Amino acid sequence: MINQRLAALLVATAAGISSACATRQVQTPGPPPDPKTATLVMLLPDADTGTTGRATVSSKATSRASNKPASVELANPRESTLVGINGSATKVTVISDADVQQQFGSLLSSLPPAPQYFVVYFRFESDELTAESRALVPDILRAVKDRPVPEVVVTGHTDTTGTPPSNRELGMKRATMVRALLADAGLDQTSVEVTSHGEAALLVQTPDDTYEPRNRRVEITIR
Repeated sequence: MINQRLAALLVATAAGISSACATRQVQTPGPPPDPKTATLVMLLPDADTGTTGRATVSSKATSRASNKPASVELANPRESTLVGINGSATKVTVISDADVQQQFGSLLSSLPPAPQYFVVYFRFESDELTAESRALVPDILRAVKDRPVPEVVVTGHTDTTGTPPSNRELGMKRATMVRALLADAGLDQTSVEVTSHGEAALLVQTPDDTYEPRNRRVEITIR
């Protein structure tokens, strides 16, 4: 059984990291942690994608064998370690899915859903969406309506044609247009924050005065 009082859940995901080839490192200085005061650190897969990343648990303590900071690497689903108040960590163990659900099921089910991201693109020197991007509007609305109290941030971007001040203005114009488009489709405008980065956050790095359609975009974050 897992003592729930000891537990601190670590949910770490990283797309593209393969857990099959992970190498675990365990360096435990001094005596093992006392289970009564130790903290349980466990790696869980992303609830939406099933992807599992990795996490390294380290402390100020050092290993007598290597004289380096003690660390434990977690790289596979439900791998865990107990960390003592002195920073020492136990050998990696795998907790069964049944035990995870029994001890932490209610906690995991109460976590808010992960943010969702959408990117829409614009015609050159325009606040008009491309046809492909306009077709995403129903998907964006569904994502917003799936959340009981949605928060939406709409951020406008441009390419490097034009001046920085004019591009900030164009980015804001694009973001405002997207907010209006979502409002016309039924979204409450008060739940939408608009901002502009202009050409300051390029998706594709280019020199000045470069036409790049992938930089002419609005990013929509839904929490």
